[in-house]
Amino acid sequence: MMSWLTGLFGNGIAVVGSATGRDARRMAQLHGASFHRGWGEAEFDGMLAERNTLIHLLRMKRKVIGFVVSRMAADEAEILSVVIDSAHRGRGLSRNMLLTHLGHLAGHGVQKVFLEVEENNQPARRLYEQTGFAVVGRRERYYRQPGGEHLNALLMRRDLS
Repeated sequence: MMSWLTGLFGNGIAVVGSATGRDARRMAQLHGASFHRGWGEAEFDGMLAERNTLIHLLRMKRKVIGFVVSRMAADEAEILSVVIDSAHRGRGLSRNMLLTHLGHLAGHGVQKVFLEVEENNQPARRLYEQTGFAVVGRRERYYRQPGGEHLNALLMRRDLS
């Protein structure tokens, strides 16, 4: 049914769905293009095999253009990564994908969701604030850049209950 929906709405409509092992290579490509230390295909294969990891993809015209990954423990979850292909950024697609993902986390009994974001990453911070996350802490010099510079991270939280 997903292929029929994609064919029907394939002209620019993005559809959120679950990830499978066939998607690991594309997720690794997107992650590598978005972060200086991208995760490899084997890392995504491992996450897809874990029962406590939830991954949603964003597809447009059958092509994966984004994803969100969370790890769940008891009634909490941590968002590990949110990625949108650079050609599709700035259109609100990540917001819709993230809200769908949060709904699925709530369906798994998650009540609190945490994430870390680089302090100067204004587009990501806007996304998280618009989807109900608030800053609850700061980690000094948390992210190491390729040139050796260290950047601060903000710890954010959203309650789902």
